[in-house]
Amino acid sequence: MTSTPPDPQLPADPEDTTPETQVPPRREFLKNAALFTGTVAALGGGLELLTRRPGAAAQAAPGELMAQARRPLGPYDTSEPITPYAQATTYNNFYEFGTGKDDPARLAGSLRTRPWTVLIDGEVRKPVRVDIDTLQSWFPLEDRIYRMRCVEGWSMVMPWLGFPLGALLRRIEPNSKAKYVQFTSLHDPKQFPGQRGDVLDWPYVEGLRLDEALHPLTFMAVGLHGRALPNQNGAPLRLVVPWKYGFKNIKSVVRITLTQKQPRTTWALAAPDEYGFYANVNPKVPHPRWSQATERRIGELRRRPTLPFNGYAEEVASLYKGMDLRRFF
Repeated sequence: MTSTPPDPQLPADPEDTTPETQVPPRREFLKNAALFTGTVAALGGGLELLTRRPGAAAQAAPGELMAQARRPLGPYDTSEPITPYAQATTYNNFYEFGTGKDDPARLAGSLRTRPWTVLIDGEVRKPVRVDIDTLQSWFPLEDRIYRMRCVEGWSMVMPWLGFPLGALLRRIEPNSKAKYVQFTSLHDPKQFPGQRGDVLDWPYVEGLRLDEALHPLTFMAVGLHGRALPNQNGAPLRLVVPWKYGFKNIKSVVRITLTQKQPRTTWALAAPDEYGFYANVNPKVPHPRWSQATERRIGELRRRPTLPFNGYAEEVASLYKGMDLRRFF
C-alpha cells in the first residue's frame, strides 16, 4: 500500500476540511494497491508538428508554448489563468503508471506512442483502424482552454490542442442503433507499470451518451500547452469532457466503440456508490470522501466554490433536462 505523497505544488491548505490522515485517497480504499517502479519520464520526447486552430493557420514548432495573450479566445475558452506547464504535467492521476500524483511524470517514459493505432468500431457505418498521425491529420487542430475539475477536489485550467469528438463521429457515421460511445485505454503492463497490480480492472474503460459525445465541447486532445501531449497526460490521444469530473477523461485511447447499451465503466465498477456513469461536476451531490461544493485550484491557497457542470451549465444543462441528477450522478 502506498502512502500519500506530499503535494509538490502547494503548501498545506488550512481550509481543507478532510485531512488525508482521516479520509483515505482513492488508492487507499482499493485492495492491494502496489508501489510501482519504472523508468524516468521523458517530458519532452517525441514532439510532432501540430496544425492549429482554423484561423490561426499556423504550424507549431516542436516545443512551442501556446501564448494565450497572442491569440483571441475561442467560443469555448475560459479566460481564467492557465495552470503552468510544469504543474499540469507533474501533478495528475494516471493509475496505469501508479497511484501517486507524481508517478505519471516519473514513470511515463516507459510508454511508446508511435506506432499507435485507434480502432473505431461497433454501431457505425464506416469502422476503421487508423494510425494516430493519420487520425489527427483528418481534422484542423484547435486550441481549447478548459477548466478541469477532479473528483478529489482539486482543479486546473488546461490549454488543450485537438479536435472535436463530434467531427470524428460524423466521419465514421454512427448507425441508428448507436446510443453510447465506449472508450478503452491501452492495456500493456510492460509499458504501464501500474497495470501490473490489481488496483483497478484493466483496461481502463469510460463512456458517454451519444449526445454528450456529439456536444461541441467534447474534445479529443493530442496536445497540451502548444506541445505534443506528454505521456503522463494521456499521450497520444485522450478524451476531454470539461463539464465532467476528471476521471471521465480517459487517456491513451486505443479503441472507440459505438454501442447500444451503456458501457460498464472502470470507476463505476470499482466503487458504484461513489462514481456514477455521468460524473457531471455537481456541487449539490456530495461525495463520501471529498467535498464537491468547493475545490482548490492548483496554484491557489484557498478553496473556491465549485460551479454546476464546472461552469459549463449554459452549454450542457439541457442534456440532462428532467433527469434526477442525484440518482444519475
